[in-house]
This record gives sequence, C-alpha cells and structure tokens, in this order.
Amino acid sequence: MDIVLAPLSLLACFYLLYPAAIASDMASRGVYGFLVVTLCTAGGSPLLGIPLIKLKAYEAVGAIKTGLLALFAALGLWLAKIYTGFSLPVAGIPLFLLIFVLSMVLTRFALLSLLLSVLRQGQVRRNVVIYGAGSTGTMLASALRSHESIHVVAFVDDSTSVQGMTLMGLKVYPANQLERIVTRYDVERVLLAMPSASMARQAAIARDLVSRGLDVHALPSFAQLVGTEVILDTLAPVSPGVFLGRDPVNDLRPEASDAYGGKSILVTGAGGSVGSELCRQLIRYRPARIVLFEVSEIALYTIEREMADRVDAEGISFVPVLGTVTESRQVRAVLAEYKVDVILHAAAYKHVPLVEANPIAGLVNNVLGTRTLAEAALEEGVKRFILISTDKAVRPTNVMGASKRMAEFVVQDMARRSTSTDFSIVRFGNVLGSSGSVVPLFREQIKKGGPVTLTHEDVTRYFMTISEAACLVLIAGGLSMSRGPHEGDLFVLDMGQPIRIRDLAERMIKAAGYTVKSPENPDGHIEVSVIGLRPGEKLHEELLIQPGMLTTPHEKILRVQERGLTSMEMTSALRELRNAVAVGNAPAARQVIEAYVEGYGSSETSAIRRERIGA
Repeated sequence: MDIVLAPLSLLACFYLLYPAAIASDMASRGVYGFLVVTLCTAGGSPLLGIPLIKLKAYEAVGAIKTGLLALFAALGLWLAKIYTGFSLPVAGIPLFLLIFVLSMVLTRFALLSLLLSVLRQGQVRRNVVIYGAGSTGTMLASALRSHESIHVVAFVDDSTSVQGMTLMGLKVYPANQLERIVTRYDVERVLLAMPSASMARQAAIARDLVSRGLDVHALPSFAQLVGTEVILDTLAPVSPGVFLGRDPVNDLRPEASDAYGGKSILVTGAGGSVGSELCRQLIRYRPARIVLFEVSEIALYTIEREMADRVDAEGISFVPVLGTVTESRQVRAVLAEYKVDVILHAAAYKHVPLVEANPIAGLVNNVLGTRTLAEAALEEGVKRFILISTDKAVRPTNVMGASKRMAEFVVQDMARRSTSTDFSIVRFGNVLGSSGSVVPLFREQIKKGGPVTLTHEDVTRYFMTISEAACLVLIAGGLSMSRGPHEGDLFVLDMGQPIRIRDLAERMIKAAGYTVKSPENPDGHIEVSVIGLRPGEKLHEELLIQPGMLTTPHEKILRVQERGLTSMEMTSALRELRNAVAVGNAPAARQVIEAYVEGYGSSETSAIRRERIGA
C-alpha cells in the first residue's frame, strides 16, 4: 500500500503546484523522481517494521515510523533532484512529505474502519459507559476503541473540572445525567475506572449503579497492574486486643499438659471456629491422637488438610470422621475404635436467628446430641468430657441460648451419675472472628462501603479471641481433672467489662481508614444503621445466673456453682423433648425449654410444670 501511495503522493504534489497541463508534462518527464520514491519506500518500510504493525495497534509509534519513512522518501527525492536533474521546485519536497504522511495515516485509519465493520458483522455490540475520566479511564477508552463487540459511548465523572470536556472523542458527563445516557445509548454496563477513590466511595457508586439495573465492573489502575503501585487492602486487619480492653489469656498450665499429653482426644465440631483452634492448640500438648469429628464435609476436609500439613504435628495421628453427635451408634463406635480419653464437645448450632427459625433442629443437635455423646462417653469409659457453652445460656431469650442451657443441665446430670468420667462445662462470651460473629460481619459490610448494621444503640457483649476461647477450654479441662470426680464444674473466664457494639463498629470503621457518616459528619464514608433487635436477642448478655464465683489456680478462670435440674426433672424434660421432636411439634418443643430453663418464656409456665413434676 505504501509503495503505491509514494508515487501517487508525488503526482498529487505536481498537480497542486502547477496547472493540469503543465503538471502532466512534468510528471511524464520526471520518471527518476517516481522511481526513487518508490524504491525508497519499498526498502525503508520493511527496515522500519511498518508492515508488521497491526491496524488495531497503529497509534503514536506507528505514526512516528510512518513519518520517518516519508522523510526517507523525501530525502531520496532531494538527491534525485540534485544528481539526475529531476525538475521539482524546492517547495515541492516538503509538500510531498506532508501528502505522503497524511495519505499513509488516513489510509490506515480507513482500512481499520473497514476491518472493524467486517468483524462487527453479526456481533452483539455492547454499549458501555466509563465512570471516571482520569488516566485509568482514558487508557481504558483507548484500549476499547478498536474492540469488535464493545463500544464506549461516554465518560461520567464527579469532578466539575472535567465535566463537559471531550476526551478520546467522548464527552464527559456529570453523574446526574447517567440515567439519560443509559436510556439514549441503551447502556448495559458501567466500567468503574477510579482506583484512586476509596473502596467505600467505589462501593457506594457501585451500589447506586446496580440499583439502576446496570452491570458494574471495577478496574484497578494500570500502574497497579504492572506493579509500579502497590495494591493495598484498605480494610486493615482487626487486632482483637484493640477491642478486648484487657490483656489476652494465652498461657499454658502444667495441669493442661498432663491432661492431654499422650492421650486420644475427640474434638466435635472440629471444623468450626473454636473446634479448629482447639485442634491447633492441642498440638502443643503432644497428644497421641486427635479425632476430628465434624458434620460438614468441606469443614472437615479443610481442618484435616491443615492438620496434615502442620510440621510441628509430627507423631500425632489425625483421624477425620464425618458424622453427627446425634447418631448414637456411630458415636459409640468412634469412641471404642479410637479409645478416646478426652472429649472436647464444640459441636453446636450457634447462630441465634437460624436456630430461632429452626427450633427442632437446634434442640436435637444441641440438647439431644449432647446427651447422646455424654452417655456414650460414660459407657465407653472416657476420662474427661468438656462441654463448650455460651453466655447466651444465662437467662436465655432465644432458642439457641435455651438449648445450650439445657445442654449444661445434661452435663451436670451426667456428672452426678458418673464415678469415672469427669464432666465439666466452660462458658464464655462472643468469640472475635468466629463464623457468624459480629466482627467478620462488620468487616464485610465495611468492604462493601456500608452501612454497618447495628441491632441497638446500647447493645453490649462480652468478647474474647478465638485463641483465648480454646486456651480456656484446655486449661479448664486440666483444672477439673486435678480435683477428681465432681458434680459438673462450670468455668467462666474473667473477660473484663462488656463492650458496647456501637463502639466496636466505629473502631472497626476507623481502623479500616474510613470515617463514620452521621448527622454531625455528613461527609463521612461509612454509615452505622440501627435495624432493631432480632427475635430472641438480648440487649445485654450475662455470664452468671446466680451471684458468686469461686477462684481456681488460674487467676483468669473462675468456677461457678449453679443449680441444675434434678434427675427426675432431667428425665421428664428429655422425655417431653423427644416426644415433641418425634412428631416435629416446634411449639411443644418450645414449651419444654420454657418450662425448665429460667429466663426463657413465662415464669408461670415453669412454676406450674415444676410443681407437677414434684407432685
């Protein structure tokens, strides 16, 4: 193409400089000039690599090489004028240079348009808008300009300094005109090209666009993609110690080492937040075997792979068992086959709203499952059984809390009947970072730009770290064994003062590098929204039913003496609960826990039931 354009450009030069008759005569006598520019082009074009430049990639570099080729041809034309007597005025050489460059550039753009029109035949062309007219947005528009199926129709930007301008041949509109642009050009997708904006700002824009029915995609900066800028997670990791208001408890006690070293230990709920941490910390005590008992296949797979890869776990046998504590035959078979010495019972349905909506499932797993496991432990000669409970069991207002209180009753009843198995209970508050807890929920909401949902302005909770929770369970197990058989000790951790959840939310927002949006600070990044207490949720949690605690050898662990159910009450409660479960009668199941668990339901119902049992 360039070889043809060179002599044609020279011919055009003659017709621009002279009348038609004179131009034809001079062109016929200027054969050397036409030959020279043709040969210069034929030789110079491959040397510069111009034929290798794809039409879609013909930008500034291609234009520069084209200019060099035209300059080379013009130089050859000048030499022909000097040495061959080729007749051309001095003004003709720069005119030829200009015509040749323009013809090559325009021809290429014309061919590109033709090529794209052919490639787009039968293609579904998608109209898009680029939100952000900065460097990332303009580079994106340039990259998409020659795409076969994507057509950028406009820029949108919040900055008034660029609104109304034209960039890359596209007009920049303010955000309030986006709806008109979408309707006019039938836009389906918006490309968010503003990586320098905060994640909260990007998330807020994205939510607004999605609410309009648009498909939104965010783009990092091109500098980030090639590594000249570091991509940072603006949501800083939450350090649990910041929110506890006290020093974490993570020390090991000799009693705990003696209790677990060389033993066969079963951890139920081994794939859960607390269960998996128990497995990690048990490694330090060097048990002979850890049986990972879990109902969730993916959770069991995850913890089993993690344990198998632990370099400090050499010599410890890890046995993954997929099962449920409600299956009596399987539980007994596992305890017998692996000669289990210690059971750490962390398996439970713990999410308050879910258990509230599914009371039968919650009671079967948390109460009857605990009874099944405890009875099997007694029959198979397990040395120690430790139930992990929660502060929601104290005067519960929800089914989950009531089910855990009933599980405590089960363990206390088994402890009175046992002369060989040591039964104990560990009760603690909310675990920071556990699945379903408020911290990961807040983190996810902050990542999305808010709002952070709060159930009540004054709601408070006790908090501890996952590491503390596991450490407490293991230490308490050692403490209970050091005292010999007993009546089911209940241990609690001194967790300091309860934390106001509103304060926790604001600290997490600030830790992520954002500010709280409020009437006092309307320009803040993240809003805290109060949605109201959920069904069965308490404003303030408690750790004790009755006042008074006894000290233990560990200064941060206290022993509580709380009245459980009598053997007759326990028998009646379990019988009535099984009857309700057998027919799937959720109201009847609720009546059972209402009758036996203090704080749940009406006190009149509980008093009437107890009088009937006593009679």
